[in-house]
Amino acid sequence: MSRPPLIGISARIYFPNTPVADLGGVFTRTLHYLEQSVAHWVLGGRALAVMIPAIESDGMIARSEMSLSEYASHLDGLVLQGGNDIAPESYGEAPLRPEWSGDRVRDRYEIDLFEAFVAAGKPVVGICRGCQLINVALGGTLYQDIPTQAPSSVRHLHLEQYDQQFHAMGIVPGTRLSALYPGVSTAVINSIHHQAVKDLGRNLTVEARAQPDGLVEAIRWNGPSYVFGMQWHPEFMAQQLSHATQLDGNPILSDFLAACLRRRG
Repeated sequence: MSRPPLIGISARIYFPNTPVADLGGVFTRTLHYLEQSVAHWVLGGRALAVMIPAIESDGMIARSEMSLSEYASHLDGLVLQGGNDIAPESYGEAPLRPEWSGDRVRDRYEIDLFEAFVAAGKPVVGICRGCQLINVALGGTLYQDIPTQAPSSVRHLHLEQYDQQFHAMGIVPGTRLSALYPGVSTAVINSIHHQAVKDLGRNLTVEARAQPDGLVEAIRWNGPSYVFGMQWHPEFMAQQLSHATQLDGNPILSDFLAACLRRRG
C-alpha cells in the first residue's frame, strides 16, 4: 500500500504584541501555528499534514543552511492557509490606512514557499489569504479594502458572524472548477475577507466570481503545474451544512490530492 500524500501547510505567524503579550509565557515569543480546521480538512482526504515553519534571514536558521526548496522536494503538495492581510508593499503599493499594513514577513516567506513548490512542479492550493498570495506572487494586485475601493452589493466580511457570513457565487463555465461540479452554475460560500483580487497575476484565469458584484472568488494558473486559489474557507464548511446550495469542498480537496499523487508517481 502506497503512503498517503504528504501535504505541507504554510504557517500563520503570531508576533508578540500587547495586550496578549502581557499574558507572559509563550505569548512573549514569536509563534508559528496551524489552524486546526485546515489540518483536519487535509486529514479528511486521508493525507498527512505538515506545517512548514518560516525561515527568515534574521532567525536562528539561516536560509543558506536550510532552504524552503528542500521542503518542496520532500512534500507532495502545499496548502497556503488564511490569516493576516497581504502587505500592500508586496504588490508595489503603500497602505491606504495603517490597519491595512498586513504582514510583510509572512508575505516574503509564503512567496518563497510558493515559488519553491511551483519550481518543483508540486501542486498548490491557496485558501482566502492564500488565494490572494498566489495572485500577488504572480505579479497581481489587490483591493486593500473592498468597501473603500470596490463598493459592493455583497458583504464579504462580517466580524460578528465570521464563518457564518455567506453569499452567492457563480462558477465560470468551461473551467476546471466547473468540471468538478457538473451541473452547478451557482453555489453559496462563506466569506471572511475585506481584501480581494484586483489585477490578475501572470497566466491566471478566473474560475468563479461573487454574485452579483463580480469580485474574483477563485483563480487557477495556466502554467505547467497545479495551482488553484479560492477566496472562501472550505475547511470551515466541512462539518456543517448551513445552506441547501452550500458548496461542498470535498471535490476540490480530492482533485488537489489526486494531482499530488500523479506528480509523485
